[in-house]
Amino acid sequence: MKKITVVGAGHVGATTAQRVAEKELAQEVVLLDIIEGTPQGKGLDQFQSAPIEGFDSRIIGTNDYGPTAGSGIFIVTAGIARKPGMSRDDLVSTNAGIVKSVSEQIRNSSPDAIVIVVSNPLDVMCYVAKEVTGFPRERVIGMAGVLDTARYRAFLAAAMDVSVEDIQAMVLGGHGDSMVPLVSYTTVSGIPVTQMLERKAIDDIVARTRSGGAEIVGLLKTGSAYYAPSAAAVQMAEAIVKNKKRILPCAAWLQGEYGLDDLYLGVPCKLGENGLEQIVEVELSSKEQIALNKSADEVRSTIASVSL
Repeated sequence: MKKITVVGAGHVGATTAQRVAEKELAQEVVLLDIIEGTPQGKGLDQFQSAPIEGFDSRIIGTNDYGPTAGSGIFIVTAGIARKPGMSRDDLVSTNAGIVKSVSEQIRNSSPDAIVIVVSNPLDVMCYVAKEVTGFPRERVIGMAGVLDTARYRAFLAAAMDVSVEDIQAMVLGGHGDSMVPLVSYTTVSGIPVTQMLERKAIDDIVARTRSGGAEIVGLLKTGSAYYAPSAAAVQMAEAIVKNKKRILPCAAWLQGEYGLDDLYLGVPCKLGENGLEQIVEVELSSKEQIALNKSADEVRSTIASVSL
C-alpha cells in the first residue's frame, strides 16, 4: 500500500505508526496531530530507527490533512484518554466532536479510504465515523474485539502456563463492561478450555478481561493502554493490506446479523483488501445471545446520546 495515515500522535497513535512502519505495511506512514511539532518530532524520531530496525517505510508528521491525501487506510486514535474512575462512556461527548471533525477531513481528502477506529467509546465512535464520512460499512470498522480477545488469551495462557499462540478465542459485544467472551468457543490447540481450567478460574478471567482496560488505567493513573491497542489496530491493517482474509472480532455495523440492526458491535469479521468482507455468524448459546443483546442495548443507549 502506498500510504497509511494514523490520526492522533499520542501514545496509541505514535506506537501504531511505529508498528505500521516496522511491518512495512505502507511506503509512507503519515502521523497527524493538531499539536504543532509533536507528530513531526515523533515521526522523525521513528524514521531514524529505520536503519536499525531495517524498514524502508517513510514516516512523516503533519498538522494538516494535505499530506494524508490518497491514504488507503486511516487509523483513528484521536481523542482524550480515560483517567481513573472514568468509564469509556464518559468520553463520549468530547471524543464524538473530535471524531466528527476527523471524519469530515477523511471524507474530503481520501474518499476511498478504509477507516479503522480506535477512539473510545469505540462502538459509538465507529457510528460517528460512518455517519459523517458516508462510507459503506465495509470501510468503517472498529478495533475492540481484537484487543479484548488478546487480553482474554493472555490471561488464559498465564493461568494454564501455555503459549499464547495456542489459545483460540473470541470476545464479542461492545467494547466495555458488557463484552461477551465466548467460553464455548475457547480452546487450547483445539482442546476445550473447560477441560483445562476449573469454571471458577475461567469466570475470574472473563471478569478480568471485561475490566482489562480499567485495570491498566488504574495502574498508570495518568493515561490508558497503548501497547496492546496499537498492536490490535495494526493486526487489522495488516489483514487488509495483505488481503489475508483473517477472521477477527471487530466492531461492525450490523444489518440483521445476530438478530441486531443499525448499531456497531463486536462480531467475527473477515478482513481483506476491501475492508470488512464478511460478518461470520456463529451459533451462540442462549446465555451468550442474551449477553450479546444486553451489550447491544448499552451501545444503543450511548449512541442515542450523540448529536451529529
